[in-house]
Amino acid sequence: MTDEARDAIEVEFPPLYEKQRAAFYAPERYVWIEGATKSGKTHGCLHWSLYHAFQDSPGEQSAWVAPVGSQAKMALDRAARYLPEPLRVVNLSERFIEIRGAGRLWFKGSDRPDSIYGEDYKRVSVDEATRMKESAWDAVRSTLTATQGPARLMANVRGRSNFHYKGCRAAAGKTGHKYVKLTCWDAVDAGVVPRSEIEDARQAFADRPHVFRQLYECEPADDGGNPFGLDAIARQTMDEFAPGPAVVWGWDLAKSMDWTFGVGLNAEGQTCELHRFQRDWRDTVQTMLKIVGDVPALVDSTGVGDPVLEELQAATGRRVQVASDRVEYRDTPFQGFKFSSSSKQQLMEGLAIGLQSGKVAHVGGVLRDELEAFEYEYTRSGVRYSAPEGMHDDGVCAYALAWRHFEDQARNRVEPQSAIVVPTGRRRYKLNF
Repeated sequence: MTDEARDAIEVEFPPLYEKQRAAFYAPERYVWIEGATKSGKTHGCLHWSLYHAFQDSPGEQSAWVAPVGSQAKMALDRAARYLPEPLRVVNLSERFIEIRGAGRLWFKGSDRPDSIYGEDYKRVSVDEATRMKESAWDAVRSTLTATQGPARLMANVRGRSNFHYKGCRAAAGKTGHKYVKLTCWDAVDAGVVPRSEIEDARQAFADRPHVFRQLYECEPADDGGNPFGLDAIARQTMDEFAPGPAVVWGWDLAKSMDWTFGVGLNAEGQTCELHRFQRDWRDTVQTMLKIVGDVPALVDSTGVGDPVLEELQAATGRRVQVASDRVEYRDTPFQGFKFSSSSKQQLMEGLAIGLQSGKVAHVGGVLRDELEAFEYEYTRSGVRYSAPEGMHDDGVCAYALAWRHFEDQARNRVEPQSAIVVPTGRRRYKLNF
């Protein structure tokens, strides 16, 4: 398409309400946006991204970055619906939209931050930033160095322990930064959402007003959706490992891109050892055998973990044929724990009690990061506990398993009884029945 032909095409963008337009089209290079659900943050940012892509020259690139690839794909599909087919080329496998004769907009997940480095983008939109690792923003920021391009970072409010919340608070005092809050009431005033819908949502969350305030009014809860409590996590964080030896172990086994994670607790319930690695199953088994020795260990035996547990038990236990088709291994330090929605809830609630009562402690670093990012949400079937999309909870699961085993061992421990003094010589006893 020639420049003349491109200039002859008139493209009409869907409207933005006044506060929405002022947020995304602000002159500042970095705009930090806390947006309520349905306040129009995704629509506003796509508007900004595509408007500028039409003005880019062929070969110039910009990016939309979401926590994981599936979320980026949702934004791509929405952007494609905004544009008439003759004006754009959509590549679903590589996830980009190219405007004919103009710029290209990539849609990327941030779950592997290293894959973001290396590109030069004219501008970047960061979606759901509260659910990203700070290292992902570090990678995104590096892609704007050569172009000195702008960024828009938007998200629902989700507690206070994430880089986006801190960036929003710091933006007011930094040159080239701007902070904007888009609440449900802004959308109501603009006629985007009916007031009756917001009032209905308020009633739906009447027993959990902090959830309504966070989702709809952008007021962060102290701990967001964290089941442990940020104060408790901080209070129970040690500067260095506690003295050993470990009296119990908790192990979460790697699945897909996850890590095998082991946490050892000493006799006071404090973390004295921590191991985190990615290896094949054979090396994983040998490493765990070497680390654990004969110390009691509770191991995730869900799915692919079941044969690993069997190998560990076979290497350390006494083989007993309990049925013609079933063998058990006894007197082994390794026991299994199968995760389900209900068992994980019980496990995490037990760890929360341990942390809040000051009975269990951990070191800083990756384990504390996972604890602070961990979250719960209410679903139709109950409470769901997990790491945010694109992040790991291997350490949290291993820590919770170790604490469960620590408590089980304490309950099952037989305390030595005082010696019974038997009188010597003849005694006369009066017995009543």
